[in-house]
Amino acid sequence: MTTPDLDPSTVLVVGGGGREHALAWAVARSAGVRRVYAAPGNAGTAGERGVVNVDLADDDLDGLVAFAAERRVGLTVVGPEKPLGAGLVDRFRTAGLPVFGPTRAAARIETSKAWARDFMARHGVPHPRFTVADDLAAAERAVRDLGGRCVVKADGLAAGKGVVVCDTVDDGLAAARGMLVGGVFGMAGARVLVEERMDGPELSVMAISDGDAFTLLPPAQDHKRALDGDAGPNTGGMGAYAPAPVATPDLVDRIRRTIVEPVLAGMRAEGHPFTGCLYAGLMLTAAGPSVVEFNARFGDPETQVQLPLVESDLAAILRAAATGGGVPDARPRPGRSAACVVVASGGYPGVYATGRPIDGLAEAEAVDGVKVFHAGTRVDPATGAALTAGGRVLDVVCVRPTLADAVAGAYAAIGRPASGGGPARPGARFDGMHHRNDIARRALEAPV
Repeated sequence: MTTPDLDPSTVLVVGGGGREHALAWAVARSAGVRRVYAAPGNAGTAGERGVVNVDLADDDLDGLVAFAAERRVGLTVVGPEKPLGAGLVDRFRTAGLPVFGPTRAAARIETSKAWARDFMARHGVPHPRFTVADDLAAAERAVRDLGGRCVVKADGLAAGKGVVVCDTVDDGLAAARGMLVGGVFGMAGARVLVEERMDGPELSVMAISDGDAFTLLPPAQDHKRALDGDAGPNTGGMGAYAPAPVATPDLVDRIRRTIVEPVLAGMRAEGHPFTGCLYAGLMLTAAGPSVVEFNARFGDPETQVQLPLVESDLAAILRAAATGGGVPDARPRPGRSAACVVVASGGYPGVYATGRPIDGLAEAEAVDGVKVFHAGTRVDPATGAALTAGGRVLDVVCVRPTLADAVAGAYAAIGRPASGGGPARPGARFDGMHHRNDIARRALEAPV
């Protein structure tokens, strides 16, 4: 395919969740960007100034390449992990189209947890003890060797849900059996990892890289469990905040030297430089930061609190990473913190209803510092209103001078549907909604 004459003022964002809404919103605010396409986008991107939804699924590789070539798109940003694992970036590069994201080979750092752990071992990146098991007998031995206090993980992609944290041998055996025999995560769990369970707070650090140079986004912390007090099953994320108070300059420097730089150097040495966003999910253990997992893309919902804190031109940063030759610094907005509360459908991450009308979005965004990113929504073709279309529905984000203020603002923007004869409470709301009530509580209660 001949390289098209590109239009640098156009950007395509691939994906339809809250992360992609945040990316489209941030890029649309960049200097020199005239039009942002979101494929497929959602009800939030449909109403975002400068953003147009495109009826293309994020796994329609042929359609996405053809669209970008036809519209002479100057930069494509890939949000979700599945198209990365399917080789979308490779297809764009073959077509001569600038694209932000790792190749299929580099994306293995997320798409195969077993490959990632072996890579960390090869390059001296801090990680827990682990065993890769292709059959139940091997998994059971590993669980017993660790005394049951372990983490059982599906090797492949499982939408952020393929991890079971275990306290006992019986818990570990049940988790391994569910994946390897019960197929609870499909082919993603046909191979599992049994890992030593680490202790300490978690931290999300994201590096935007051209394969060599990189810049770090504000460190964030998220909340994986479905219920208050970190109870319930793992989810894709129920809230986040940034910058994380625990991430001191010395700690960030240590993470840069012992984790980010060795990973990028190792990727280059093995012949598949990592370009895109390297997400390091870390555990801050007594011995220092250790890798829980790597992702090959922006986090969700961490991106929703990180991008509103970036003062620099995001499109310029992503374009530089995609084309090489250095990455501008992602300068943080001074004196600002961001908090995100995910409003989910009742029953998530299990069975939940969709198609429910969403009210109060304008009321929510009338709260000082609040922006609502849509995670699982669609436009009702009959009325033009927003309807629920997923488990995680809305990301209510607030940016204010302090973390406590940001958390208060995010919760103030969440309403309540009328029920039991009682009136509705103003703010973003829909029937059956659910959210955690303790986002950032540990950070706010920690001693200074």
